[in-house]
Amino acid sequence: MRQTNYHLVDFLDIAPVFDGKERLWKACRPEMPVQHEGCVYITIPFALQENSNEIKVDASGVRKNRVLRIQAINNAMLRVSMLHNNKEKLPATPPSSEMLQFDAALDYPALTVVEMNEGYEIRDTENRLRASLSYATAPVDWWSDLQPGPDETIQITFYPDGIHPVRLNGYDMFGPTRHDAFPLAFIEREGVPVRTTASFYCKPDESFYGSGERFGHIDLSGKTVQLRNQDGQGVNNRRAYKNIPFYLSSEQYGVFLHTSSYAKFSFADHSTRSVQLLVDEPSIDLFLIGGDSPADIIRGYHQLTGFPAIPPLWSFGVWMSRMTYFSADEVTAICDRMRVEEYPCDVIHLDTGWFETDWLCEWKFNEERFPDPRNFIQKLRDNGYRVSLWQLPYIAYNAEQYEEADANSYISKSERRISGGSNFSVQDYAGTIDFTYDKATAWYKGLLKNLLDMGVVCIKTDFGEDIHIDALYHSMNADQLHNLYPLLYQKAAYEITKEVTGDGIIWARAGWAGCQRYPLHWGGDSACSWDGLAGSLKGGLQIGLSGFAFWSHDVPGFHGVPDFMNAIIPDELYVRWTQFGVFSSHIRYHGSSKREPWHFPAVSGIIKRWWNLRYQLIPYIVEQSEKSVRNGLPLLRALYFHHPTDRTCRSVDDQYYFGDDLLVAPVMNAESRRDVYLPEGEWIHFFSGKEYSGGRWLNNLDVPLDEMPVYVKKGARLPWYPELVSCTDEMDLTRNTYKQY
Repeated sequence: MRQTNYHLVDFLDIAPVFDGKERLWKACRPEMPVQHEGCVYITIPFALQENSNEIKVDASGVRKNRVLRIQAINNAMLRVSMLHNNKEKLPATPPSSEMLQFDAALDYPALTVVEMNEGYEIRDTENRLRASLSYATAPVDWWSDLQPGPDETIQITFYPDGIHPVRLNGYDMFGPTRHDAFPLAFIEREGVPVRTTASFYCKPDESFYGSGERFGHIDLSGKTVQLRNQDGQGVNNRRAYKNIPFYLSSEQYGVFLHTSSYAKFSFADHSTRSVQLLVDEPSIDLFLIGGDSPADIIRGYHQLTGFPAIPPLWSFGVWMSRMTYFSADEVTAICDRMRVEEYPCDVIHLDTGWFETDWLCEWKFNEERFPDPRNFIQKLRDNGYRVSLWQLPYIAYNAEQYEEADANSYISKSERRISGGSNFSVQDYAGTIDFTYDKATAWYKGLLKNLLDMGVVCIKTDFGEDIHIDALYHSMNADQLHNLYPLLYQKAAYEITKEVTGDGIIWARAGWAGCQRYPLHWGGDSACSWDGLAGSLKGGLQIGLSGFAFWSHDVPGFHGVPDFMNAIIPDELYVRWTQFGVFSSHIRYHGSSKREPWHFPAVSGIIKRWWNLRYQLIPYIVEQSEKSVRNGLPLLRALYFHHPTDRTCRSVDDQYYFGDDLLVAPVMNAESRRDVYLPEGEWIHFFSGKEYSGGRWLNNLDVPLDEMPVYVKKGARLPWYPELVSCTDEMDLTRNTYKQY
């Protein structure tokens, strides 16, 4: 359908025929706020609007009341919920969910209402201003009645941290009948509320970040994003494996939309005066987070949804994989060769080919090609390798487990296949494992436990972005489950892995709010191309701005171009992507063709040196990871994290901080040239030791293939492993040395 460039149709999704099935209700002047059990409640009348693209109050004058509840959380957050209930019937806190994991250190200051001239202030127990409600009317100098005056509206400004204002945008309009946003409104379909919208005022120069994995420019201003998980099928389009209903503003506030339903954010797009939210629910539940820095806001988000756990030491080593290895002999030969040729490596990953039939996930090794899996895994472990295994959450009709899963309702039941997934083997999936059912979750954990008991250390929780959407699930409808599914899926795999092995880790692709608790996640099926490399980095920086601390990517991209399985990967791309991987939280080689370094003989020596550097950096990576699980900051950080007032840093998305002290600028072209922006401060080139003053660009740098632009903050003291090792088993982190810059 063509866009109309009108808000009602393009953002609120009201059909342009205006057939009366859907009707808009707009917020009017609220009643006096009242205190109740430490919260403040405001009854808001909503007026029915005419059934047209013109915004006019319906002549019937029908109104419906809704209750806006405001709750303070600590001194920097507010929970703002539009509810249908009467305040006396409300619990102390609105219902919780799998997404929420409140920090035990949080407190909930009581709010009080203070009457002011033409309005009210809402203050907490320390007399901090947390919200203001205005009933003032704009002054006029009357001279014409050609156009009527403005309708009633709601005028509320929130101060989540008592400092930074977040104002509902009550007057985003051309005239009384032409609005570009509503402060609060809901849509009914045949008398039943189905969607809710809210909008906040934004400044002309405001920038926005987050909302999950985005592969375009890092500043989202001027974009509308759809918050519905999809198989991204690459990293250069608008689809995203990981959508997160949370965003950051350069005005030093963040918003977490507490939902798993389909939602949209419009960042000064449908209207340059507003950031708008739409959710397919009859009400809306928002957490507003204030702070003096992006780090403060991210920490607040984690206090609501959970902090990441730290992955085990061995996971920071090199992972080797491809799609796929087909036998124990093939894997053993590759692992032995890496040791003989002195390539350090910790993990060997078996992708789709370890089953009886490639891609037919049955959680069992092929008995002919892997005749003694326990012994096979143990021998690899004796050689310093740990084994990771691929699987997915769908049961095929011809899978060994189908009848059991179907009979016991462990899977959804549907006549329709999953749409949108990259089902390379065209398996006919009967249903999605139903993690809303405790018995199904326990059954799935049992399948994984059999493998973990053999010595497997990590499960690749692939897919999960799509589910059987027309199916029935035990405890949730499919539309609400769709986005939430990765959280339930990854939680189950993480918990059983932690229980059996003692190490909390998975390797996951999909994501939603809360998934950051279960590391780690990777960026999906990127193309083996320079644009695939650039798109991967953009997605990684944005997911870091969405609360994920640990993130990786396939080196040197997943699929060939233009031949998906057989295109030749250029040596330069293999090296440059390796360099990016070395300075990522985790480094894994994977893809649709050969990935081992000896298949790139002209540059294999360069690769080995970079792998050795990776292991020397592990003490620094561990140190930064320990900080991340306390403060929630990602290992890969957009420059905006550390320089929010530097307008250049607001838009830089091709370089990043790696932890606190390293500035990394991957080369992403075959010409081996790039510009580098050095933020304010003094910097030292990681390799040459040359000193630079920041606040400026270094233009058109010529970067030899075996080098990379990496800079260290002057004065930094980097922990460093002093010896070459073949795997992390040989590392004793008490032997770290330090490099002073």
